[in-house]
Parts: sequence; structure tokens; C-alpha cells
Amino acid sequence: MPGLGPLLKSLFRSIGIPTLWAEPLRAIIVSVAILALIMLVVMVLLWLLRRFIAYMQSRLGPNRVGPEGLLQPVADATKLLIKEDVTPGAADKVMFSVAPILIFLPAFLIYLVIPFGKGMVAKDFNIGLVFALAVGGITCIAIILAGWASNNKYSILGGMRSAAQLIAYEVPMVFSLLGVVMLAGTFKMGGIVEAQSGGFWGVIPRWFVFYQPLGFLVFFICALAELGHLPFDLPEGESELVAGYSVEYSGMRFALFYLSEFSNAFALSAIAVTLFFGGWKPPLAFIPDWYILSPFWFILKVGIMVLFLMWLRASIVRVRIDQVLSLGWKALLPVAVFNLLLTGGLMLV
Repeated sequence: MPGLGPLLKSLFRSIGIPTLWAEPLRAIIVSVAILALIMLVVMVLLWLLRRFIAYMQSRLGPNRVGPEGLLQPVADATKLLIKEDVTPGAADKVMFSVAPILIFLPAFLIYLVIPFGKGMVAKDFNIGLVFALAVGGITCIAIILAGWASNNKYSILGGMRSAAQLIAYEVPMVFSLLGVVMLAGTFKMGGIVEAQSGGFWGVIPRWFVFYQPLGFLVFFICALAELGHLPFDLPEGESELVAGYSVEYSGMRFALFYLSEFSNAFALSAIAVTLFFGGWKPPLAFIPDWYILSPFWFILKVGIMVLFLMWLRASIVRVRIDQVLSLGWKALLPVAVFNLLLTGGLMLV
């Protein structure tokens, strides 16, 4: 399956661009396209989250800026961009500035390996899944750095909570995905989607969620914890820690934290769809697997997953930090290991 890279290289060759310039130009085009996509995704999710939660709580939600409040995210972004960017006097100024950039880095890099449609992936690495998990780990470092560099007790507590939470859920998440890798026989994201081709009785698709229900359950709970959404929003804990590790940030640097959170929500939903719900494949086995419809099926599935995340966010209350850590280490990790052993055993039979 060709990626976008070879297509762009062919285009450059056809219009006479020298080979020396082709690779840097391709990298710039892909980077700009991913950044534009992230901005679009975040603005849509911001509007959708507010309207959806308002609907669930019998409120109106944003409805004054533009038709149906559609321009409210633009107004919010403008406000953040023109707001004064304050650095606390006691903060470590270098690390304080580096942390927001560092937290946005994985949110950007992870989009490189997500297949948005048939052949629509920036870079389909042979180790795409490993790459996604590895860059996701950078978030933990960035949050600790932001908490420590702010020199504020609420920030440090938020950073420490985040580190404990992310480590407790990163390990079971990795184990939960190994079952998928064993079934697909590859770490390549495109290969994992292709391994879910075909269907039962010509109707029900062969999605890995039917083979790995325990794996999906563990992955989904761990993804919620990684995102820091309710009931796992303890690193921010507004009623306890004000806003946790981001309490001292303002202006554009605070916007990067916000951007990262919503961008990660979309990216983790996209990874869940890719690994467990057939990626760009049609929802029913008898529907033709047409190239032109593949991004539509992918966005439809991701949209449903994102709405489910929002529904949970509006419905579940926050739990205590000891309960969060116990769930990760004492429940999810044993279940993930059991699922891995069960998958291996069934494959040998």
C-alpha cells in the first residue's frame, strides 16, 4: 500500500523539482498539512464538546458567536493569542518555556503514522505502533517538567500525579495491544487494518475487537487515563489543584496544553479505530472497499468514538488517586497479561 510520500515524490518528479529538494519539500508539506488538520480537529472538538455536554445537561451551550456558535472556537483561539503571556518570577524560565512545546510534540508526531484512509498515511513505518506508543510517552516528561518549572505547589502536585497515573496505565496499555500485534503479525498500522479484511457470513466485519474484547477494554480505560479525562482528570483536579501542572501558564503557552489535550483525544480515538474497528474498512463486510470512501468510514468511526469519550466526560465523576493507581496496577495489568497469554494459547491450538 503506497503512502503519501511516494505520491508526493512522483508529483515533484513530474513537475521537474530536483531530487535534492524533494525530501525537504515533502517534509514541509506534510508538516503543514498535519498542523492544519490538528487545528481543524481541535476547533471542531471544542465546539462539539460544549454543545454535546450542554445538551446532556439541558443547557444551550455556545450559540452567540456565528451560526449555532460555530465561530466560538475561533473567538477562544483569538483571545488566547492576544492574551498576555506571563512567566512567574520564581519559575525556571527555560524549562517553563520548553514544557508546552514538548507536550505538543507527541500530539503532532503521532499523526504521522495514523492511516486516515486507504494509502492516506504520511509515513507507514514498519514499527508504526511502537512509534506511536514511544512518542506518547513524551507527554509524561513534558507534564512533570511543566509542574516542576512553574515552582508552584499545585503545579508540582499535578505533575507528580500525572507521572504516577501515566506510568500505571502505560504498562497495561502496551500489553493490551500486543494481542492485536500477534493476530496481525505486524506493527505496521496499515498492515493491522489490512489484517481485519473480510467478514463473518459475509456481513459482520472481522474487526479485532471481536477477537480481543478484553484487550480493547483495557486499552480504552488506559486511553482515558492517558488523556486525563474524567474520571482520570486528577493531574488537573480543578477543585483540588486549581488546574494542576498548567495553573501558571497563560496565553499561547496555555493554548499549547489545550491544543495537545484535544489533539490527543482525536489521535487516541483514531488509534483505537485502526487497531480494533477495521480502520478505513467499511462497517459491513459486503460493502465494497472503495478507495474514495475509505476516509469517510474512518472519520465516521473516529467521530463515534470521540462522542463516546464526551459522553463519559459528562457522565462520570472523578475518583481518588489511590483508586486510580489501584485500578491500573492491580486490575488492568493482570487482565492485560491474562489476555496476552490467552491469545498466545489460542493461536497455538
